[in-house]
Amino acid sequence: MGDTDGEASAIDKVADLGRDIGGYIKQQRDTAKISLRQLSKLAGVSNPYLSQIERGLRKPSAEILQQIAKGLRISAEALYVRAGILDLPVGGPVPDAVRADTELTERQKQVLLDVYESFRRENENTRWSTPEESDVDGKRTADSTSEE
Repeated sequence: MGDTDGEASAIDKVADLGRDIGGYIKQQRDTAKISLRQLSKLAGVSNPYLSQIERGLRKPSAEILQQIAKGLRISAEALYVRAGILDLPVGGPVPDAVRADTELTERQKQVLLDVYESFRRENENTRWSTPEESDVDGKRTADSTSEE
């Protein structure tokens, strides 16, 4: 009987994702002041199908989400995360600011985030490569102790 409860819970979660992504798309469409008909045309998706997505009756594929994101002029990544296709990206003030910038294309945002992450990884590797020689600020402790 426990398996049935687990299956029902999983089905409920998928249904919630469908409603969540549909509500999010509708919210974004309303914010952009685009009618359902206009978005369906921009995204290349039928009007009835888009309506069903917004009402949580259908769960769109990644390809359809990408088309809808393009029609809404928002990040496809945001829709993928909302739909449960992608994990929530690692946040922080810099990545959040880059993702929120409406002046950048999706490609430019991704390149900036990739460069930023590579610098962070490089700094982390440098910081942990010789911990006995560096303090938290990355200053050599051997030099600072001899000066005191």
